[in-house]
This record gives sequence, structure tokens and C-alpha cells, in this order.
Amino acid sequence: MTLDPVLMAVMANRLDSVVREMENTLLRTGRSGVLNMARDFSCAIVTADNELLASAEGLPVHIFGADLLGKAMTDLHDDIAPGDAYLHNDPYLGNSHPADHVILVPVFYEGEHVFTTVAKAHQADTGNAEPTTYMPFAEDIYAEGGLIFPCVRVQRDRRDVEDVIRMCRRRIRVPDQWYGDYLAMVGAARIGEAGLVDLCERYGLDQVRAFIREWFDYSERKMAHAIRQMPAGTITGHGRHDPIGDLFPDGIPINVTITVDPEAARATLDLRDNIDCIPAGLNESEACTVSNVMTGLFNSLEPGIPANSGAFRRIDLLLRDNCIVGRPSFPHSTSVATTNVGDRLVVTTQKAIADAWEGFGVAEGATGLGPGFAVVSGVDRRRGGAPYVNQYFLGSQGGPANADTDGWVTYGLAVASGLMFRDSVEVSEQKYPIRVGELRIRKDSEGAGRRRGAPGVTVKYGPRWDPMSAAYVTDCVVNPPRGTQGGGDAARNIPFVATADGEETEIAPLDTVVVQPGDFIGAHHTGGGGYGSPLEREPERVRADVLDGFISFERARDVYGVVFKDEVMTDELEVDDEATRAQRERLAA
Repeated sequence: MTLDPVLMAVMANRLDSVVREMENTLLRTGRSGVLNMARDFSCAIVTADNELLASAEGLPVHIFGADLLGKAMTDLHDDIAPGDAYLHNDPYLGNSHPADHVILVPVFYEGEHVFTTVAKAHQADTGNAEPTTYMPFAEDIYAEGGLIFPCVRVQRDRRDVEDVIRMCRRRIRVPDQWYGDYLAMVGAARIGEAGLVDLCERYGLDQVRAFIREWFDYSERKMAHAIRQMPAGTITGHGRHDPIGDLFPDGIPINVTITVDPEAARATLDLRDNIDCIPAGLNESEACTVSNVMTGLFNSLEPGIPANSGAFRRIDLLLRDNCIVGRPSFPHSTSVATTNVGDRLVVTTQKAIADAWEGFGVAEGATGLGPGFAVVSGVDRRRGGAPYVNQYFLGSQGGPANADTDGWVTYGLAVASGLMFRDSVEVSEQKYPIRVGELRIRKDSEGAGRRRGAPGVTVKYGPRWDPMSAAYVTDCVVNPPRGTQGGGDAARNIPFVATADGEETEIAPLDTVVVQPGDFIGAHHTGGGGYGSPLEREPERVRADVLDGFISFERARDVYGVVFKDEVMTDELEVDDEATRAQRERLAA
């Protein structure tokens, strides 16, 4: 290192602070519930030569491929100027999927393009043929029907290009909501621009460039060190998404081959042995492929490795064109690229490592977006019958366990790694004409283990006055999250509709359902897979799980082998050590 380590730490944290200012701007000024409640957005800083530099708490599925977004801007425009902003959602040019609108702002200092700020936010509506941003059965991008912007200039001299704005307002079902979110994204990107100019003024351009070089080199050394701690070898993980109607009645297979070379401090992730793109919306974009397989690897390594292009130098990705987890060929649809198959890519990667090498990797976490995460639409009579479209994040699915830690209860889904928020029930009921009937922890849904997966939740909600359409893309109904190293699988997802008197009927995993007033849609959501034998879990931890309502007395006894003196839900609940020892011996035998 030639840069003072303290100065480097200060500058690295300043960059993360800039990103957090951008994120806070989006959270506080976004119009839709997708942004200001669920936090389905990410911000990042990319260098002028298109390397990911900083992302703070960005969702992995959004930011690990952010360098591809910057490349699209510099490749397509040879007249980039201060004051420009670009709107990008093209999945064939580095974006995740069309529902993620991105604002890119080139940051100039002393007349030179130095950085690009990235503000990416999932939209409630993008003009698709149906009022949802997830269309699993769309045969191609034309069947999706939404607006595609291949990194088009949307601001010149900090003023909107009105032609583009008019296109969006005309096509999108909730134009004022979209424009509010658009302004929030532009505001976030401009906040980042101001922060980076301030950084250059404070330290000078030469010092900033020296920092970037040193930070990338340091991050590469951190990744090299982590890889050197792993065993050498080549392994292949096999995962499977649930059946997709008649198209894939046996489900979609996912294969990930991982080669670790500790001596060279390199890891190779080979995804070429997978099926071609399919005539449906579940194909991965290149950005999602890169993000999701990298997430699975990062989850399996020691913490503290900066997620930037320096660390990525030690990872080789082998992809192929026209592959469902590779580079999609136009016009294959990638409508659902940020969930489902993408989630399966994350969990297959981390479980393959966990299965092969004890102490590394993670069990499988929840995948897909069931009814607790549906895109809902209808009319709101409180606003004169105006249409509404929003994606709810009322549900929660359980996170996976690793060798040291229990799963995260508010994990959500694998591609987001627990970084999204769950909607407020009260705010959701105020903003949109719905009522929430139930939201509670789903007992006994966790994958049992020495370290257990987190439980899912049960949620149900419905329209207050008028029919409501709910579109969802459930996974884990047939193939729930699997445990590793002797850990148990989680309970499966169960999507349902319910009548006012509580009668439930299981519904199709991927569908759009019209819910009538008085009825509900909901799900008994899955949990996360466990790690290690549940018979090795400390009895006091099992006791705490029982008191928290995560597991029942029966499951504690029959799966974990823990027996209590009196099965009463009080703080005086006491483990019967002798009976527990005997029970565990019986179960082990």
C-alpha cells in the first residue's frame, strides 16, 4: 500500500456514506409503497471506466452487475456531458429486468468524467400487458408489453427530456406515482453527484484516483485470503425450481460447478451446463446471473470482503449465450429474472459449498414471491375510483442457517439477502384499499438443525370495497428450502385464498387471482433450511424457540429431542435434562 491506511478507511467510508445518502433520499421521497415501505431499490457508485466501487447496503441482485449499467451508458453515448441523466431498464444491455428502472448520472470534475452514480428502483407498474411487473408466462418481451429504455438520455443540462417523460406518463397505469418515483431516483443520483464532487474537492483528483487503485487492490487481497482458507477441489451443485405449468412439469433444473484453487487464490463459477432460454419470463438476464451466483459465493465466505470490482478479480464466471442462467438472447423474456430462478441460483451455489465443505457455505433460503409479495391492482373509491398498482411486501420467508448462525426471520428471499423491509400493515391499509386479516409467525416451518433456519409467516389480506387483482410467482411449493450437513428442510409454501369465515383453498403457485370483497388471498410461507443435526442444538436454544412461538412442544420433542418438565408457555419452562438425554439417544438410534 502506498496510501495511508487510515486515510483509505476514511475515504472508503465516505463513499459508502454518499451511497447511504442516496438510499435515504429514495426511501424518504419515493411515491410508491415499493420504495417507501419495502425498500426495493439500490444505489451504487461506478467508476468512469465502469468498475463497481461502492454500494453500501444495496440489494445484491441490483448492484453486483452495476458495472454493466455504466458500460451501456459509455458504449451508447459519445457525447456524455455534465447535467446528463440516463434512464435504463434494458435487460439485454446490463439491467436486471424491465421492472427495475435505473437512473445513471455521469459525475464530472474539472471537465472530466470521473464517476457514475446509479439509482435503481423497482417500479409498481411499467406498462406491461397486465398490471404486474412479474409475468412468468410471457413467451417473449413483446408479450410482456412494457416500455423498454436502452439507456436513453432523460435529462440534459439537468432538465427532463419531456418526450421520454410523456411516453412513460401515457403508458404507465399510475403516471403520477411513477413520476414521483422517477423524481426520487433522479434526486438520489444528484445527491450522489454532489457528494462525489465534494470528495474530489476535498482530496484532489490525484488522491481520489490513488485511493480507487488501492481500494480495489485491497479488496482483491481480501478475496484472495478468503479463497485460500477454502479446500481445493471442484464440486457441482444441483437445484430445481418448482414446476412451471405444462412448460416444465418437473421443474427447472439448475446446475452450478464451482472450482476452488487456494494456491492460486481463484474461484471459478461455471454455469454453462444449464438449459437454453425458455419461452417464459423466468430467464435470467446477464446482470442477474452474475449477481446471483456471486451472492451465493459471497454468502459462503468469511464476512468483510468489499463487494466491488477489485474483489471480483479473483472470480472467474463461465457463462454462455441463450442460457436460462447466462446471457439471454433477444427477445426472450426476463420478466421474473430478479426472483425465482435467480433465487435458486443463489441457494444452489451456497448449498453446494456447504454440502462439500463443512464450515463453509449456507443452507438453502426461501425463493420466489408468493401471495404475501403479490403485485395488487384495482380501483380506490376513496380517490374517485382512481386505479392503483403496487407490490406488497407483507409476507416474510425464512432465511437459511450456516455453521454458526440461525436463519434470519425477515429474510424475504435469497436475491435480497434480508436487506429489504417488510411493509407496515397500518401504512399499507392507509395508502391502499386493503385490509390485512392475519400476519403471524408460522410455527414449525423452520428447517431444523444445530443451527436452525428461520420460520416463515402466515399472512392473508384482501380488498376493502372493490375486487382486487393479485399477481404472484410462488416457488418452494414442491421443492422447499433444503438443509445441509444433516440439517432439515423447511416447510413448503402454501398459497391460498380464504373466505370470510376462514375456509382456505390452496391455489396455483404462479397465477393472477381476482379477490372479491370479504375474501382474502394469502400464504403459509416457507422457512429456511437448517445446518447440522437438530439433535446437537443446545436445549436452551430449543427452549427459547418454543417460548418465541417458532416451534411447538411436539417438534421440540420429536425432532430436536428436547423434553420439558412441564409443557407450559411461561418463563418457568424448564428442560428435563435426563429425559432429553434419553430421547436424543432414541432418536439417534
